[in-house]
Amino acid sequence: MIIGSGPAGYTAAIYAARANLSPVMYEGLQPGGQLTTTTEVENYPGYPEGVTGPVMMEDLKKQAERFGTDVRWGMATKVDFSGDIHKVWIDGSKLIEAETVIIATGATAKYLGLEDEKKYAGGGVSACATCDGFFYRGKDVAVVGGGDTAAEEAMYLAGLCNKVYLIVRRDVLRASRVMAERVKKTPNVEILWKHQTKGLVGDNGVVEGAKLVKNLGEEGEEEVNIKIDGFFLAIGHKPNSDIFADYLDTDEVGYILTQPGTSKTKVPGVFACGDVQDSQYRQAVTAAGSGCMAAIDAERYLSEKHS
Repeated sequence: MIIGSGPAGYTAAIYAARANLSPVMYEGLQPGGQLTTTTEVENYPGYPEGVTGPVMMEDLKKQAERFGTDVRWGMATKVDFSGDIHKVWIDGSKLIEAETVIIATGATAKYLGLEDEKKYAGGGVSACATCDGFFYRGKDVAVVGGGDTAAEEAMYLAGLCNKVYLIVRRDVLRASRVMAERVKKTPNVEILWKHQTKGLVGDNGVVEGAKLVKNLGEEGEEEVNIKIDGFFLAIGHKPNSDIFADYLDTDEVGYILTQPGTSKTKVPGVFACGDVQDSQYRQAVTAAGSGCMAAIDAERYLSEKHS
């Protein structure tokens, strides 16, 4: 059984189906995963002209179904990994039993909760500089956050963009000292200390600027407007791993821990792949690679079990 879709889940399904493992996939609330919210994907091998996220995910789904994957609509809401046969409940009622389970539930980017983030989704709002920074070459952008991820994204974008505003809620960076010093010394990065985002502006669904508030709730509070073409969120991700917490080990954020170099969790027959276990790269191509690993690990587990 494969829980979740996206590059990791679909790749696991392709490999598992071709190995005659009779995979059943439940796609979850967002079939295709985070990439279905991406307008253009240009860094995935095999698409020289680029491809939209939804089209790419539909291609992967068709390929998985071609080899016999049983793709179903539904969301895993509860699991029991205490026995030799693993149990998964779908939508709180339907029970599925499987000898092996591949978890590919992904991670959800954290947003500020502004309506404008939804309004300009795909039109300048992004949670992945590595994925979308290329589209803002020579332009002005803003990054929200004060940790290592925000500092890394700001420096990455600084190599592509004309100017990068780093919007920091506090008067210090939470990033490590090394990362903080690097971003401070990057000439085209301007750190906006003690600023918070109030909203975004633009025409035709495309970001053209941001409304900020400096010193919110303090003396000297003022509104600040900046002109930008891209607005990048770098305030973290939340792995979709809550329902597995009673059975699997995770780090402090919630990423499922796997044995180094494998997709194996601490429970025999349960494997994890994609962004639910990857706190470092979070790319479609690395997710697909880990999906391949999970299917191969599952096949080897079943072969040894039944030999």
